[in-house]
Amino acid sequence: MAGGENHSSYQALQSTNSKRQYDYLSAIIRAAIDINRNVISHSIVKSLNYHAIVGLHSAAGLYRPCQVKVGKYEPPAFYRVEPLMDDFINMINVKWENTKPTLLAALALWKINEIHPFINGNGRTARAVCYFILCVRFGMELPGSQTVPELMGNEHRTKYQEALEAADKGNLNEIHSCNVNDYHKFSTCCNKTISHYHAYNLR
Repeated sequence: MAGGENHSSYQALQSTNSKRQYDYLSAIIRAAIDINRNVISHSIVKSLNYHAIVGLHSAAGLYRPCQVKVGKYEPPAFYRVEPLMDDFINMINVKWENTKPTLLAALALWKINEIHPFINGNGRTARAVCYFILCVRFGMELPGSQTVPELMGNEHRTKYQEALEAADKGNLNEIHSCNVNDYHKFSTCCNKTISHYHAYNLR
């Protein structure tokens, strides 16, 4: 969109997109629970990104076709995104039943941010996938005045960013290989963010 991210029209559309993404996320959570479809897929991840940035970026819902840089961090080359996302989705689905929900959600949150598969909206997409996993694993939309994506994107944003940085300190040689100790540390950080839900036995 012309005018950049500080333009009032951009911000208004971003706000509208956030509401639409949440409505869509809520709908697919209910559907997944109703039909007992306990998996994630490329289509789920891409559609969550689409709803977050449609109208703001031409590549909404598409894996990025170019190299990007996020501050000092340089994500994997664009031609590696598809196979890395294949590995990521297969890993989450294999671990789905036998991994603690908060740990599985934390792993997804970290890996999407690490791969950075989209031109824009990676954080919003990662938080939405994290929330999808938690809700489907617990068989309900988690209660509370704010969702996990909202908590991570608002007053807990600093903790969220620090958690991502902590997870990155494993010095992994292969960006798609996952060190258990690294994402256990990240899960601990994420558990602080979603402490509202401990009453529902998230341990």
